[in-house]
Amino acid sequence: MLASMPARVTGRAPDGAPSSEHGPSAEPPQRLDAATAYRQLDESRLTRQHWLTVLTAGMGFFTDAYDLFIIGTVTAILIPIFHLSLGELSLLNAISLLASVAGALVFGRLMDVLGRKAVYGTEMVLLVVGALASAFCGTFLQLFLCRVVVGLGVGGDYATSAVITSEYANRPNRGRLIATVFAMQGFGLLAGPLFASLLLGSGVPAGLAWRLMLGFGVVPAASVIYLRRRIKETPRFSLQIKGDAGASADAVAWVSGRTPAAAAGAPARHRRAPRPAIGSPVFVRRLVGTAGCWMLMDMAFYGNGVSSQVILKALFGKASLLHNTLVAAGIFAVFAVPGYWVAVWLIDRVGRRRIQWQGFAMMAIGYGAVFLAPGVVRMPLLFLLIYGLTYFFVEFGPNQTTFVYPAEIFPTAFRGFANGISAAGGKLGAFVAALVMPTAVTVLGLPDSLGILAAISVLGVALTLWALPEPRGLSLEEASAGSDHPTAAMAAIWARPPPSAPPPGA
Repeated sequence: MLASMPARVTGRAPDGAPSSEHGPSAEPPQRLDAATAYRQLDESRLTRQHWLTVLTAGMGFFTDAYDLFIIGTVTAILIPIFHLSLGELSLLNAISLLASVAGALVFGRLMDVLGRKAVYGTEMVLLVVGALASAFCGTFLQLFLCRVVVGLGVGGDYATSAVITSEYANRPNRGRLIATVFAMQGFGLLAGPLFASLLLGSGVPAGLAWRLMLGFGVVPAASVIYLRRRIKETPRFSLQIKGDAGASADAVAWVSGRTPAAAAGAPARHRRAPRPAIGSPVFVRRLVGTAGCWMLMDMAFYGNGVSSQVILKALFGKASLLHNTLVAAGIFAVFAVPGYWVAVWLIDRVGRRRIQWQGFAMMAIGYGAVFLAPGVVRMPLLFLLIYGLTYFFVEFGPNQTTFVYPAEIFPTAFRGFANGISAAGGKLGAFVAALVMPTAVTVLGLPDSLGILAAISVLGVALTLWALPEPRGLSLEEASAGSDHPTAAMAAIWARPPPSAPPPGA
């Protein structure tokens, strides 16, 4: 955490007087009251800028979901075109998830070193390049490499968007704002099978349809690159890490509509206070909780989602790809999408912790029911009801909360990296599930495969209850174990540098 210190001088006025990035300062020196600025940000009403931040981040998650889940339909088309083996099928389904592990770690760390603004938007460039190149691939290897690029962008988006939304959010609605960003994933999940069904049902040749499916990912990603590059640095990073109180005050005013109050009196100079360490026991435990729960959740979620065509083929036998794609779209529309928005509605009322462990518990019950009564798979309507309910409680459960948690319960100094580690844990679990699930369904059968997911869900309940606190209703400073709380040393920081002047009596 940064102690009180003069704001950075970034230029000089023509007359030689120091100038901040906001122009020459002719007024008496003032100080930004950090505690008041945080309180103003936390207690602000919801503004247009809050929703602009959510939209800018949310369109990324629409793209992420579309790019990650459309591959299941694409690979089903490519099996006879590229003559894919089961191993190659699994690799194409899973490689973007593995690449997203690296993307989350790299972008998460860069956020804490270079700043949130410095890296935000570059992950969308990777998604555009990867999706566009994928549409022109002619071999398994070419598509494999393009999916690596897509995965790096997806991982970067997971690491950046939640943190930026969190650091701009007000306290009463922080969970709702972050969860709304993630809920856009639901529309991406729905758009994939609907667009695929439109292409397949309208008679577009398979050799062209798969290219259009992959290339469509360019559209939503490209639409928000400009907005992401224009967003201001978050107030907390500007103040606590960069020591730029002027930029922090500007960002608070931008989002809340009111300029933070200045503190009266002469500025005090203080040494930097020690920053919280990511290796301290309280944060190690939390990191095990956020990364571990995200890993367990993604094993279940992506094992189902990316492998949905394999699961539905095991259920319906020789039904057409169009039939199975429409069934998948129906499941997403009826069960998954409402689950996201129920979570958005209740997350600041019920709390993150309860939604997460109850969601894991309901997933365990649903998967366990199929494992204990395997005859269910011969009753498609009953199976689809159970399968759909597990999707509902994935979304109204750990899929939402594992995204929200790491953006709230770690300090500003390493919030980006902790978020990146947590997302990387999730995507590592997703990679394993997407790689293994098609083979597991083929070798073990559907009931035994879902039995494994039931056991994973039980572990999620236990880990949530052991490792994670409840941040509902707390400021970010309180939620991060008090390690970001403005102290006396940080109570006031220069809002603008003083002009050059001779010492008194000179």
